Amino acid sequence: MHSGISVVLKAEQLGSVFGFPITNSLVMAWVAMAILIGFAYFFGRSLATIPGRLQAGIEWAFEGALAYMSEVLGSEVLARRFFPLVASIFLFIALINEIEFFPGVGSLGLIRASEFLPILRAPTTDLNFTLALAMIAFFTIEVTGIVMLGFFKYALKYVNLTSTVGFAVGLIELVSNLGRLVSFSFRLFGNIFAGEVLVLVAGYFVPYFLPAPLMGFEMFIGLVQALVFAMLTLFFIKLAIIAPDEAH
Repeated sequence: MHSGISVVLKAEQLGSVFGFPITNSLVMAWVAMAILIGFAYFFGRSLATIPGRLQAGIEWAFEGALAYMSEVLGSEVLARRFFPLVASIFLFIALINEIEFFPGVGSLGLIRASEFLPILRAPTTDLNFTLALAMIAFFTIEVTGIVMLGFFKYALKYVNLTSTVGFAVGLIELVSNLGRLVSFSFRLFGNIFAGEVLVLVAGYFVPYFLPAPLMGFEMFIGLVQALVFAMLTLFFIKLAIIAPDEAH
């Protein structure tokens, strides 16, 4: 083993199951999923006609989010249809970014060939994970646009043969649309990974004073990034359902 700061860009592989690699970021994603599913199960069993503080707070947050989505999409039906996706993205990313700084994450691991392999690593610091989320959001947006407008009408947003300028604008829109995969994945990955490295460097050089406030700040940034990812998904869904003649 070696001393000093060690920054690993790629998620470490802990093992494999039937040839499928099991990385520490995947394990932590499973932990976050188990927490969310467990909380939803026990919270659902404890629902009451007269809500307590926790139930009232969650209902207030969900009703506010649903009302905002209805305003953005211009339809309560569409808001209810996409609320599970947008809310799940926010809760999943937010939980991962918050438990990243819990004791044991990054500090508990295995020793293999004189190298320390942490068992848990924040999936949002793994580009594979953020790219997978970006692909889910991207294909949801595209399928929504096609279903709502029809394939040919939706294609008119990107293939406009009426004029040279229209064709150029459509081509730019197509490239910009494909660029969402990059912007979605790298924005989340870059912000969370950079914050993790910043806390690590601060803990190495100023171990007793600087890490704690930085960790608090990064936990706030984690919530912001979760909200940004969810809101961008919502806004791009709104843009996808706008007809080509209304896009301006």
